[in-house]
Amino acid sequence: MSIFQTSRELSAPPEAVFAAISDPQRLARWWGPEGFTNSFHAFEFRPGGPWTFTMHGPNGADYANESEFSEIVANSRVVVRHLSQPHFVLTITLSPSDGGTRVAWVQAFDDPAVAAAVRHIVEPSNEQNLDRLALEVGSYPKVSTNKIFASNQPPAPAE
Repeated sequence: MSIFQTSRELSAPPEAVFAAISDPQRLARWWGPEGFTNSFHAFEFRPGGPWTFTMHGPNGADYANESEFSEIVANSRVVVRHLSQPHFVLTITLSPSDGGTRVAWVQAFDDPAVAAAVRHIVEPSNEQNLDRLALEVGSYPKVSTNKIFASNQPPAPAE
């Protein structure tokens, strides 16, 4: 398993960040790398709920995605299992901070070889995703960290 981890301090409260994740119209506006748009086909924001959508790239290519919400804790945590290739689990954790919210973004790929092959796409795309989330909640990023871990266990959360 390979894990990509990044985090961002946003100057919006956890409730505002969670609202931008849980509302499909808002999520469709900011999800994905810069220049991408989304068409959501199914969005049931509940544990076990399906999330299917097409990402439309700036080059005109379409990317079908099938995911499932594995865990949802209001204003705190969302876990998404990406069922289509490449297989990964994305955990988004929202923690109150002095300035608003610390967003931790942990993407764990099932296959280390796949993770290595997509690393050059995933790392900048995750940062762009958080940039777009910051704009959606009316915040500007304060601090960002980006790491990859090649292990079976995710690192301990940063203090």
